Amino acid sequence: MAQEVISVFGSSSPPPGSETYEEARQVGRLLAEAGFVVATGGYSGTMAAVSQGAAEAGGHVIGVTCGRIETFRPLPPNEWVIEEVRYESQRDRLLHLVMNNDGMVALPGGIGTLSEVALAWSLMQTGELSPRPLVLLGPTWRETLRVYAQAEYIRPRDMDLLYLATSAETATAYIKQHFASHGGR
Repeated sequence: MAQEVISVFGSSSPPPGSETYEEARQVGRLLAEAGFVVATGGYSGTMAAVSQGAAEAGGHVIGVTCGRIETFRPLPPNEWVIEEVRYESQRDRLLHLVMNNDGMVALPGGIGTLSEVALAWSLMQTGELSPRPLVLLGPTWRETLRVYAQAEYIRPRDMDLLYLATSAETATAYIKQHFASHGGR
């Protein structure tokens, strides 16, 4: 049986050693120690941190990269990527990260991260993507949902598609529990 893949979304900005970087590194390490394959956007910041943590724990790291990003931010994939999946367009990269996984964790991030979360949530809401863990880690997501998720627009059952985690440990524990109780996908 193939290992489950967990896509982790997050910012390219946090530098090594920052609190955000170290939390992301912990997410990667814990996911790899739990036996998951980790997929990230493949570049710097929290993508590198998650990749580093997973690689240090002996895990398999997939980096999903794209030529379009490299035209405005000329960076190679981070050094911990074991398997690179490359697209030319950001759209195809985004779809790959959202569609080709067994679960997702969203760390704090910018427009790209918000796009990944919104797309995954919408596709699960409409049934185009089978339900799977979509974990939002940290107070940024809690505040975003507090402001955005108004009852007249978003039903409680759609809110139930999200899990708000407070730490790398609670995020990973939720995913592990999901697979323990659901037997995989």
